[in-house]
Parts: sequence; C-alpha cells; structure tokens
Amino acid sequence: MSDLYDRDFYAWSNEQATLLRAGNLAAADIAHIAEEIESMGRSEKRELVSRLTVLLLHLLKWRYQTERRSRSWELSIDNSRFALVKHLADNPSLKASLTEALETAYYTARRDAAIETGMPLETFPADCPWTFEQAMQDAA
Repeated sequence: MSDLYDRDFYAWSNEQATLLRAGNLAAADIAHIAEEIESMGRSEKRELVSRLTVLLLHLLKWRYQTERRSRSWELSIDNSRFALVKHLADNPSLKASLTEALETAYYTARRDAAIETGMPLETFPADCPWTFEQAMQDAA
C-alpha cells in the first residue's frame, strides 16, 4: 500500500476513498491517511496566513502611499477581506489562530511593502498596526 502512495498518489487516494466508503478499515493505509488529513489542515492555516498577508500588504500601501490610492486598490482590499471571511466561514476553528497568523502575515507583508514601494523597511511599523478586527473594517 505504501508503494502505491509513493508511486501514484492519485491512484492511492482513490483507492483509500473506496476502502473507507466500503468500511474496509483493515485494508486502508491509516498512517498515510492520517498524515494527509493533517497536511490538509496545515494547508488551510497556510491559506489563512497567505490571505492575511495580501490584505496587510494592501493596507500598508494604502496607508503609506496615499498619492497612489485608487479604486483598484480599494477593490483589492475588499476582495481580500471577502476571501478571508469565506475562508474563516469554511474553517471556523482557524479563528483561534488569528493572532499568530496575523503576526506571521505581517512580517511578510511589511517586507513586501518595502520592496514593492521602494520605501525603507523602517517606514513601516515593526509590529502590525492593526488587530484582525481593525484590518477587516470597511474603512481602508
């Protein structure tokens, strides 16, 4: 069973789904199934951080490049917020990770804002200037 897992993940996953639906747990590759489920959970958390990074990057640019503000940026901020709302609705237990995710996302957003704007990194606060709730407010 592990051989198929290593050779053809798609075939392995279909086989495992068939075994589970049939209730044939004895034949299922439980160790790898558990590993894949955990991996899916980590992926959802990474997605949260990624979506937060995009939002925070746009908010930093909005705040520090006032002369470049546009409807397009406003739309990007709104779209990022909407995507976060949907992601958290699909994964409500991730709300417990928001503080950590915000810190991780801000680290990257700050660095990316400096690169994209050409402004010195020190232009942007070392710590995230928004709570999650503030970042999600309608006013940019």
